[in-house]
Amino acid sequence: MDIKCWGSRGSISVSGKQYIKYGGDTTCIQITAKTGETIIVDAGSGIRRLGNSFIDKDITQYYLLFTHSHWDHIQGISFFRPLLFSKVKMIIQDREFSGIRTKNILNEVMKKPFFPIGLNDLNADLRFESALNGTFMIGSIKVETIPISHSGGGLGYKFVEDDKSFVFLTDNELGYRHLEGKGFDEYLDFSQNADLLFHDGEYTKEEYVRKVSWGHSSIEDVLDLAVKAKVKKLGLFHLNQDRTDEQMDKIVDECQANLKAKKSTLDCFAVSCDLSIHL
Repeated sequence: MDIKCWGSRGSISVSGKQYIKYGGDTTCIQITAKTGETIIVDAGSGIRRLGNSFIDKDITQYYLLFTHSHWDHIQGISFFRPLLFSKVKMIIQDREFSGIRTKNILNEVMKKPFFPIGLNDLNADLRFESALNGTFMIGSIKVETIPISHSGGGLGYKFVEDDKSFVFLTDNELGYRHLEGKGFDEYLDFSQNADLLFHDGEYTKEEYVRKVSWGHSSIEDVLDLAVKAKVKKLGLFHLNQDRTDEQMDKIVDECQANLKAKKSTLDCFAVSCDLSIHL
C-alpha cells in the first residue's frame, strides 16, 4: 500500500515561513491499495490539494473515512473540487457522531449561511455506506477500527495489506481515558508490530501537564507506546498549530536521542505534508 499525507497539523490550518517544512494543512491521509482503490481518511484542509491532484490524474472513485467530526477533520470538504464532476463517485463511511449521522454532518458544513453550495448541489455520485465500520475490506486492504480516547469519541484505524500494517491514531489521548475511549493496553495491542504508526503527538511532556483531558497525547507517552508495541516506524501527528519547523526538528532530535539511550531501533519522525511512504 502507498500512504501519502496531505495534512498533519492539529486544530487549525496555519501559514507562514516558519511552517514550510511540516506544512500547515489539517488532517488528510491518502492510502492507495495495490488493487487500485483510493482511501481518504479525514477531510481537513489538506483534502483541497488532494482533490486537485485527483483532477490532474483523472482519479474518479474514492472511499472516505473519518476519525471524528471536529472542525479540523471536516473543514476542507467544501473545497474538494472533484465533487463538482458527475463522473466522480465517492463512497462515504456512514456512522453517528454524537448522535448525528455522516450525511447530516456534511450537510451542516455545506449550507447557507456558512457556504453557498449545498451537498445536494454537487454533481458527484455520493454514497453513504454503513458497512465501512468495524472490520471491513476495501480492495486488497483490510481495515480494522478502534475507539479513540478523545472528547466526543471517534475511531482509529489499522490498514493491513500483504502482512504490512499502518496504524493511524490521531486525536488519541494515552494519558487519560475518555468515556468513549480505550485504555493504554488496548492501544498497545492494536498497534502491536505495526510497520508504521502515525500517532497524535500534540504536546511535550511539560505542556501535557496543563492539558490533561484535552484529548491529545504527550510525545513521551507516544514513544512509550511505540517502543512497547515494537512498532518499526513512528510518525508524530496532529502537530500543534503553533509549533514551528525549528521547534519540531528539536523535538524529533530529542526523541531520537531518547530512543538511542534506550537502545531502541524505532525510527521516529514528524509527519509532514506531502510525506509519502510505501509499505
